[in-house]
Amino acid sequence: MALEPAQLLEMYRKMVTIRTFDQKAVEEFHAGNIPGVVHAYIGQEAVAVGVCSALRREDRITSTHRGHGHTIAKGADLKLMMAELFGRSNGYCHGKGGSMHIADFSVGMLGANGIVGAGMPIATGAALAAQLEGGDGVAVAFFGDGASNEGSFHGSLNLASIWKLPAIYVCENNRWASGNSAADTLSVEDVSVRSVSYNMPGLTVDGTDVLAVYEAAEQAVRRARNGEGPTLLECKTYRWRAHSESRGNPADPRPAEEVALGPQNDPIAGFSTRLIDQGVASKDDLERIDQEVATAVEEATTFAKDSPLPKPEDALLDVFAP
Repeated sequence: MALEPAQLLEMYRKMVTIRTFDQKAVEEFHAGNIPGVVHAYIGQEAVAVGVCSALRREDRITSTHRGHGHTIAKGADLKLMMAELFGRSNGYCHGKGGSMHIADFSVGMLGANGIVGAGMPIATGAALAAQLEGGDGVAVAFFGDGASNEGSFHGSLNLASIWKLPAIYVCENNRWASGNSAADTLSVEDVSVRSVSYNMPGLTVDGTDVLAVYEAAEQAVRRARNGEGPTLLECKTYRWRAHSESRGNPADPRPAEEVALGPQNDPIAGFSTRLIDQGVASKDDLERIDQEVATAVEEATTFAKDSPLPKPEDALLDVFAP
């Protein structure tokens, strides 16, 4: 499907927003302003934006511990996201969930998840719900290469195939499960070949190319909407930061040459060059978007810092067990 210039620029804006947001989150974490933990999505922006650009607002997604990118790409509010990271009461989860548990059902974001692989069964259930609703909604599960070794991966794909659910399983293969290389932990070079075991299409694409991701996702979405069942989509990408931010900055266990591959394959720089070369936008146009995004992220940060902390007496609110 050919994209209009406005759509391409919106994809660029979302990619820049994800990066700017997470750069700010990293900065504020190390300044001691964000409690808990932060897993930066920097470097993987093309995957979230490419996939979510092929979805409708009402389509549902599930995320991972590295969930800011998916949340932003699906259309969540930056102020409510940042307030949640800061542990403030007007954040998405009233300051009780933090970075790994942001959700916004109004845009189809069913939640980030601190448990590796836990989003896949949830997305499978969401796909079943979409099927039972009788429309043409789809559900997408984002997960990493490490999660493809979990039982939840195999059980989810098996069930989705049996029931021909409108599900798309998106593996963000950044080649490292925490500090463990995919070369040591995967039995296959491409996660997508595991689709053969579950009788569904499998495809590997360049996860640093937002348009390649979009085209593959759009094809998978079309299959799902037409009742043709699930797809496994693998996007090979790079994680720029360590597995998670840590105060004291312990050494990244990855070799320096591996870490350097991220900036060498910058998805935003590559996309901006393409937009300029194709006459979609000028350098000034893109710099204006960059500045608008920077302003929005600063406003979100100010909102978070000015927001109230949760009250101790509200500790048991939203707990459903007696």
